[in-house]
Amino acid sequence: MSSPLRPTRFAIDLDAVRHNIRMLSASAGGAELCVVVKADGYGHGAATVARAALDEGAGWLAVATVSEGEELRAAGLGAPILLLSEPPPGAARSLIRAGLTPTVYSTELADALAADGRQLDVHLKVDTGMGRVGAPMDQWAKLLEHVGGTGRLQVAGIWTHLARADEPGDPTTDLQLDRFDQALAVAADLGVEPAYVHAANSAATLTHPRSRHTMVRVGIAVYGLSPSRDVDARDHDLRPVGSLRTAVSHVKTIAAGQPVSYGHRWHAPADGWVATLPVGYADGVPRLLTNNAVVLHGGRRRPLVGTVTMDQVLVWFDDQPPANGDEVVLLGRQGSEEVRMEDWAERVGTITYEIATGISSRVSRAS
Repeated sequence: MSSPLRPTRFAIDLDAVRHNIRMLSASAGGAELCVVVKADGYGHGAATVARAALDEGAGWLAVATVSEGEELRAAGLGAPILLLSEPPPGAARSLIRAGLTPTVYSTELADALAADGRQLDVHLKVDTGMGRVGAPMDQWAKLLEHVGGTGRLQVAGIWTHLARADEPGDPTTDLQLDRFDQALAVAADLGVEPAYVHAANSAATLTHPRSRHTMVRVGIAVYGLSPSRDVDARDHDLRPVGSLRTAVSHVKTIAAGQPVSYGHRWHAPADGWVATLPVGYADGVPRLLTNNAVVLHGGRRRPLVGTVTMDQVLVWFDDQPPANGDEVVLLGRQGSEEVRMEDWAERVGTITYEIATGISSRVSRAS
């Protein structure tokens, strides 16, 4: 439902979440699902998506920050929550208090966690080629020994992150998985054989069977969005969870040749009608979509015209005027037509992740 204060909303389809979890579970081949709900569930609402995913059988959640984990706990979610990156050592007590499972790749965090005095499960991360965070291969054995020597930390998981799994033909993924196998062998030699071993992200879950191990971390695919051009969500029967919708707020006629919006970057090709929509780049409509996108009205495609502004955009209706209050879909399906986040990403030269997380907090979420 749209708000009486503003019709612009990001509608969330929880049935699509549940469907996607079923599809991903089948792809995972028996591996447990860890659903990534960082960045407020990729803009879709972390707690709402998490509940639907857990109800459908997902076993774990994952977040990027301690505060994201605390928010899930405050929302009443008791499932295991993996913290994907190390926080500062000073945050150790907060993450323990929130019941989060930390990722560890430094001795500094390991010591801070152990200093709390309680027994604690941790997941160790090894850098097999992402080059971002994780213990380097030449320091991996040292980290394992240090964590074991604390007497407080139990290695419940070992994981890595794949840099190019969304490019199925690239050999990098197999090279990383070879290194991951080596890291697991080093751990086994030291007597560390964790219950949770995970390397697969969404793209790898869908396209790299070798990567799945005992758990997979699925993020963008849960939301029915494509990890890349080469791994399209539709090819795996995944359904978009969010749709960006609004309503016509103003309608007027303009004459042939009349310019509109900042910079006068579009001129009417004939006498006709333009409509204003109460949505703009402050809501997540990229300014680069200026004269470069379509919206849906009455099941038909209509061009977005003129410069995208902070709070409003304009749509050309030619000689068929809409009515104030008519629903317009910017992202999603209406009738037999659909505008995908992938379409926007392609047009502005980015990825679906950025489009989804760019839908701002002033846009209401409705499920």
